[in-house]
Amino acid sequence: MGEPTLLDVGLHVGDVVRFRPRPSARWQEATVERRERDGSIGVRDAKGAARALPLDRLEVPTAGPRGARTWEPLTERAERDVQLDLFLDGAPPPPDPAPSRRRRPRR
Repeated sequence: MGEPTLLDVGLHVGDVVRFRPRPSARWQEATVERRERDGSIGVRDAKGAARALPLDRLEVPTAGPRGARTWEPLTERAERDVQLDLFLDGAPPPPDPAPSRRRRPRR
C-alpha cells in the first residue's frame, strides 16, 4: 500500500476543516493542504501557520437533517464510504453555460 491520500478520508485540497489547539480553546477553521506520511492532515490556519493534525482532532462541515451547517468528526466521515467525485481531482471544472436569450414576441 502506498502513502496515505486525502481521498482515503474523504477530503480534498482546499476543503475547510476546524480544530482546537487545546481542549479548552475555541474552534479554529483551517484549509486542508496535504496528507502527511504519518497519516495526519496538513492544514493551514487563518494566520497562515502550517500544522499537521491527527484525524481525531479535526471536524468537517456537513449538512444537518434540516439543511443547516453542522460539524462532524473527521473520523466518522473517514469510516463511512464516500462517493468520490469523478472529475474533481483530475480535470478542471466545466465552464458555466452561456445564458440563453429569449426572444421577445412580436406585436
